[in-house]
Amino acid sequence: MVASSLIESRVSLEAFEAFIVLPENANRDFEFIEGKIVEVVSNNYSSMIASILTGEIYPIVKKGKLGWLTGADGGYVVMGERYIPDVAFISMVKQPEPCLLPYNPLPPDLAIEVLSPTNDEQDIRIKIVNYLLAGTVVWLVDPFKKYVQVFVPNEPPQTLGIEGVLDGGTVLLGFTLPVKDIFPQ
Repeated sequence: MVASSLIESRVSLEAFEAFIVLPENANRDFEFIEGKIVEVVSNNYSSMIASILTGEIYPIVKKGKLGWLTGADGGYVVMGERYIPDVAFISMVKQPEPCLLPYNPLPPDLAIEVLSPTNDEQDIRIKIVNYLLAGTVVWLVDPFKKYVQVFVPNEPPQTLGIEGVLDGGTVLLGFTLPVKDIFPQ
């Protein structure tokens, strides 16, 4: 759920960090994508899809004591940039304790990006490439066309339609979810 860039010119990471702590930005979320400051905005339908995925994944994470799950306010440093996936998982092996920083310095093991009408295609492509370079599995969910694209580092992408089954692979062992169950009927 990403809006278009707030500032069209490129800025430094230091300028981004100064911008996000301004008082007027206290209750807003921002990503730093290729030198651009991008505000993350909410969309009811996309948020609902992200909540469904969180609800399906959380019991597996909790039962297996696998790690930490974050929602649309959990930020991560990915290849030097700052991203806020709609849902993310980071394993207990990678991070034994929860991160208390605004942007976790470690990239997640799984990033789930739920598209919304305000997404910029180029920003999404950049994020997917950087996630993969950081070793992160990405689930790109299109709630309007009702499919999920699965990106695993060093593997070809896979597109799962409404009849497909999402699999946690090596990141969430034992997790499966029919794609149709992600989208409200």
